[in-house]
Amino acid sequence: MPVRPSGAPARRSRKPGAGAAAGEQPLSLERIVATAVELLDSHGADSLSMRRLADRLGAGAMSLYWHVDNKEQVFDLALDAVLAYAPPTPAGPRDWRADAVLMLEDWRAAMLRHPWSAALLPRRALGPSMLGRLELLSQTLSRAGVADADLNVAIWSVWNYVMGATITRGSFDRSADDLAAAQQQLAELSGRYPTIDRSRLLLDSDWDGAFRKGLDLLLDGLTPGR
Repeated sequence: MPVRPSGAPARRSRKPGAGAAAGEQPLSLERIVATAVELLDSHGADSLSMRRLADRLGAGAMSLYWHVDNKEQVFDLALDAVLAYAPPTPAGPRDWRADAVLMLEDWRAAMLRHPWSAALLPRRALGPSMLGRLELLSQTLSRAGVADADLNVAIWSVWNYVMGATITRGSFDRSADDLAAAQQQLAELSGRYPTIDRSRLLLDSDWDGAFRKGLDLLLDGLTPGR
């Protein structure tokens, strides 16, 4: 997966206040990114265009290019913005599992708040925010005793779990009535599917609890004996 250089894009020199009429808030990279996130949240990735973004900002489409190169860069900056993470300063001795769980639950929560991000992330170059999360995860798993030879496997296992759990949760929008009806149909077929009928699989809606328990099982498997 490609990696993007860190830092904000270089801005072209221009006259102060260009692109903003009198009394309007000046156009800035920060406003462009924040507005892009709003549009992505409300309309999804397919609907984002430079003209639509400019209209929402009350600016001319060409004025955006003083701050960004193209729409692809807007995607990268918006994704990096929603995935930003600042780990808290521990009050006492650091616990590797607590550090990992806190960051991974925050990653999942960020993607659920911005559903477009989970679909976009695997298709974009990794920016500073995601690279920072992966570096933190790598350091944390190393502290837990994962050998360097196994570190990449461990990281991608966690990546696949978080991404898969988030995409499933974000796309699973069946109503409680639909799920109850499906579980009833499953009960009628319990002779063929006795175990998932007994566990009431289709009625289990504790997504957060299931994510955390699954994450604990995964971390246990990655760090046996810890």
